[in-house]
Amino acid sequence: MDQGLNAERNSRLFLLFILYKLIVMERKRYCQLSGRCGGCSYVNIDYRDELLTKYILEEKFLKRFGKVSPIIPSDPYTGYRCKVQAVCRSEGNSLVTGIYRKGSHKLIPVKRCPLEDPRASEILSSIRTLSRRFGIQGYDEDLDSGLLRHVLIRIGARTGEVLVALVVSDENFSSSKDFAAALHQRHPNIKTVVAVRNREKTSMVIPEDAPEKILYGKGYIIDEICGLRFRISAKSFYQVNPYQAELLYQIAMNMAELREDDVVIDAYSGTGTISLIAASMNVAKVIGIESNHQAVLDARENARLNGISNAEFIEADASKKLKELAAASARCDVLFLDPPRSGATEEFLASASRLGPSVIVYVSCNPETLGRDLRYISRFMKDYRVRGIQPVDMFPGSEHVETVVLLSRMR
Repeated sequence: MDQGLNAERNSRLFLLFILYKLIVMERKRYCQLSGRCGGCSYVNIDYRDELLTKYILEEKFLKRFGKVSPIIPSDPYTGYRCKVQAVCRSEGNSLVTGIYRKGSHKLIPVKRCPLEDPRASEILSSIRTLSRRFGIQGYDEDLDSGLLRHVLIRIGARTGEVLVALVVSDENFSSSKDFAAALHQRHPNIKTVVAVRNREKTSMVIPEDAPEKILYGKGYIIDEICGLRFRISAKSFYQVNPYQAELLYQIAMNMAELREDDVVIDAYSGTGTISLIAASMNVAKVIGIESNHQAVLDARENARLNGISNAEFIEADASKKLKELAAASARCDVLFLDPPRSGATEEFLASASRLGPSVIVYVSCNPETLGRDLRYISRFMKDYRVRGIQPVDMFPGSEHVETVVLLSRMR
């Protein structure tokens, strides 16, 4: 009898073991490279658990300032990345594309990533195949030899237009235009191919001042967001997840409650997405401030592309420019800021206080530095109160999360 019970128990344990293996295998099929490449932390866990983990992080840094609303999930939460960067190396006569393992320069070959737009994987496959026909070798950092260092692919989520940037050691490589034409023939949705020279010993894929040569098309693509058209080049900043970015910007606009006579300042304005969406709502004027030269040029071109005349873009450091505007007693009714992960500076926040906008909408990609900046505001900008904290999941599968915070001035 004991043997029968033991046999039944062992049978159940075996079935549980098989079920466990099936679950693990299924997760590995989802991304077999998880834990090796280091590109994403949560790709193989249930999406609900991922959102809970992110919400706990949000509360850790932000709940002292007010109620943190439930995080808004991303739809889609796979295949959403419309900007894909691949490292290139040669193994024999074959080109290998992939990603550096986190914290190293060890290349992990990647043929398909569940977070990236599938069209990017297909294009990278074609590049690997065509490289053999055209004799294109991957770049070797140690030997300083070879041609192709990286491939950058950008896809217009709404338009379907694709840009391919070949980051090379020499932009005038042999048969470059034939290679671009062959790539376009395989993928007609590729509207432009550019070669960008990078000879620097740097982890940056495309340095700001890197020379660029158009091999096919106009050198940029067009995408649409919130009813506006935006020009995207190899060096442009544009949201990795444009599907969710549209929702993020709508939340920011709803919080701002813009009026026709408002003067709006958009600090860290990038290529002008927030600025131009605000300007399209018939406010009196929008001033975008951005330190990146190419981003300012793109923002001005985007304004022209959309026929928007009530927005101007200034190339300047946001902290210094805001200080100048405050010293000149410039008018500001609504202030948008979307700083880098390091957050805003105390100089910027002090100048914002002097400007005295009725509303501040802070868009952050780092809850820790956001919490630090809100502590400064609560201590030194006592006229302002947090009225809303809305997390938005922009980067499923990773630990990153965006947050929009509404601050209003007490009257």
